[in-house]
Amino acid sequence: MSTEEPNKLVQPNPDECCDWGKSPPLGSEHHLLKGPRLRRQELFTALNIFREFIRGFRRLHFIGPCVTVFGSARFEEDNEYYQLAREMGRKLADADYATMTGGGPGIMEAANRGAREGGGLSIGCNIELPHEQHPNPYLDLFVDFKYFFVRKVMLVKYSDAFIVMPGGLGTLDEIFETAVLIQTGKIERFPIIIMGKEFWAPMENFIKESLITNKTVNPEIMDLFHVTDDPDEVIEIIAEAQAELNGNSA
Repeated sequence: MSTEEPNKLVQPNPDECCDWGKSPPLGSEHHLLKGPRLRRQELFTALNIFREFIRGFRRLHFIGPCVTVFGSARFEEDNEYYQLAREMGRKLADADYATMTGGGPGIMEAANRGAREGGGLSIGCNIELPHEQHPNPYLDLFVDFKYFFVRKVMLVKYSDAFIVMPGGLGTLDEIFETAVLIQTGKIERFPIIIMGKEFWAPMENFIKESLITNKTVNPEIMDLFHVTDDPDEVIEIIAEAQAELNGNSA
């Protein structure tokens, strides 16, 4: 694959939909979630959702071993976490893993960029938003989705591990939903690797000091997470987890 970097697309301002004095623009899911409608409208919505699932399945079926990288859209190129994600993308390519992200700017762009530079497959599952998030320019394959939950299914379904870089509400949603799926046996015990020790330390403390202390989760929940800022250690964690999963399935 070519390592030539294309001209960057003009990226939207990630704050332009976040004016807290106003209601945000409404997206496709608004009609699905706003309450009962005519039954034929519900049927058409369900068919559109089904069609979006099928399109995702068809586009991503043959991507091979893959790791999903979660993280914020708001980090610029000079940020340390952008550079860490870029290096991580290169390391994944060296280890023959495709890199999949949400397809947008920031951490997503960085991981895809590193994968492209390393000669690996770079994939984006982009979400269509009212403020028009554009796919980043380092994608070999991308799929646009209207529905967040369809997109999240694709990011989980085709991944052998999950790398969580610093991020906001979307990243928090992704890390905890993935942990719940593993905890409840809905997916295999794939590793969830937390990168950005300093950034995520308050979350780790909250889990230990509030959730575990008050017995709202079991202490074993911490076994789901691996915390490191070393890309080489990430590759080792993924390889060990794959060997264990393959041994259990033999």
